[in-house]
Amino acid sequence: MSVLRNVGRIHQKSTAFFLCDIQEKFRPHIFQYPSVVATAQKMIAAHKILDIPLIVTEQNPKALGATASELDLSQAKVNIAKTKFSMFVPEVEPHLQGIKSVVLFGIESHVCVLQTALDLLENNFDVHVLADGVSSMNSFEIEHALNRIKSAGGFVTTSESILFQIMGDSKHEKFKTISQLVKDTKEATSNNKLFLKSNI
Repeated sequence: MSVLRNVGRIHQKSTAFFLCDIQEKFRPHIFQYPSVVATAQKMIAAHKILDIPLIVTEQNPKALGATASELDLSQAKVNIAKTKFSMFVPEVEPHLQGIKSVVLFGIESHVCVLQTALDLLENNFDVHVLADGVSSMNSFEIEHALNRIKSAGGFVTTSESILFQIMGDSKHEKFKTISQLVKDTKEATSNNKLFLKSNI
């Protein structure tokens, strides 16, 4: 008899995107901050195209500022301030009805991203962390954080890979639009050095 394994299948109608604390005050300090923003822009565009809910948090915005100005949060389902490091806070939980998989990106890898991933995993969500969309002030923290998430049962992947996993078939009604998005963001993806720190 075969044993059922959780291989991290992801489906459009049961997925949410989590954008974690990509705030202005971090801009001069985070390793490859422009790459984090570029990946977030890609995922925000995809959330609109695929109608996937976007959950956004800001860590203590009075001290750390608002979310990066380049990021269009106009269609976010949730956009809240928090003091807890994890995004899994009471204001977010009610919006996760019917959600099985979370795609997580933002900063910092070893603090808010890690603690969000662990809380979600502990509450039986599949977690897919984007290696090209998470970073920290100290670049060496990234690899350790992603390894910790993997050891807890999370999945480390990339923005392009996850978008094609969500569609699953070239017959998907949004395939051409997502494919064009990937082409339009090719230069930013090529310049993204976060891959080198992800140890995938």
